[in-house]
Amino acid sequence: MKQRQLGQAGPRVSAIGLGCMGMSGMYGPADRAESIATIHAALDAGIDLLDTGDFYGMGHNEILIGEALRAASREGVLLSVKFGALRDPAGGWSGYDSRPAAVKNFLAYSLQRLGVDHIDIYRPARLDPAVPIEDTIGAIADCVKAGWVGRIGLSEVGADTIRRAAAVHPICDLQIEYSLISRGIEDAILPACRELGIGITAYGVLSRGLISGHWTKGAAGAGDFRAVSPRFQAGNVDANLALVEALRQVAEARGASVAQVAIAWVAAQDESIVPVVGARRRDRLAEALGALDLVLSEGDLAAIERAVPRGAAAGGRYAPAQLAHLDSER
Repeated sequence: MKQRQLGQAGPRVSAIGLGCMGMSGMYGPADRAESIATIHAALDAGIDLLDTGDFYGMGHNEILIGEALRAASREGVLLSVKFGALRDPAGGWSGYDSRPAAVKNFLAYSLQRLGVDHIDIYRPARLDPAVPIEDTIGAIADCVKAGWVGRIGLSEVGADTIRRAAAVHPICDLQIEYSLISRGIEDAILPACRELGIGITAYGVLSRGLISGHWTKGAAGAGDFRAVSPRFQAGNVDANLALVEALRQVAEARGASVAQVAIAWVAAQDESIVPVVGARRRDRLAEALGALDLVLSEGDLAAIERAVPRGAAAGGRYAPAQLAHLDSER
């Protein structure tokens, strides 16, 4: 497995990570046995970075990963956990809590559900507007000193917040959406991370399946986030799928799949970027792993840019109400 350095303050990790959110219902029903088999297949292939959030399935995802790790070795596995999102019994979202006391409370529950004695990278899922980022990072730093957390990460925050956080404690990486059709980080966020030696774990590299080459119009069912996601809506989805078809021509010329080209493009943008793929089936994981062998030439990158120019996507990456919570979008 190829590896990359995850920031100056981070470890060397597999060149691709496994995002486990989709195994807990965000994209409709998932098969538990297949999910666990996919985690095991990822570990067997040399993927050592598993990403989750304590609010994925209201703890379901952490319990699932904990179960998978009981049948595999914890040694060498890097667990990346987001915290802070508040849910209700109906599955709704009700804000974020990153107060120092809440940080340690969330952490205690994650350690229990995962069945581990420490979390390798711990990060607030979003910026809590009611809590200075310095207070949140300081609380996680206390957990680092106690041995409960290995390193500190951030998620979906802007350049100013990144700098403020890094002034309190070294930051391993920023987890943020980055793909051919979500390129906002290129203006200020990616340069700030490069300046500070902070890695990027890029989620949404296939835009929730939209640019995977497998998505078909109207495929989102009940309980699937994509049923309300702007880029999948009527009036947008046709334009976005036309971009995919243009990308397919580039992929076919290289003897690769659309998904492999999309993943390889993200990886090619900077050595500090680790794509996190949300595969929840072994066949999709195998396809994603094939991207590691795809080296894009300057000609390939130019062809990809022509097929999917920056800003070409129709619709936002989240609905306006959700974008309002993103410090990275300000």
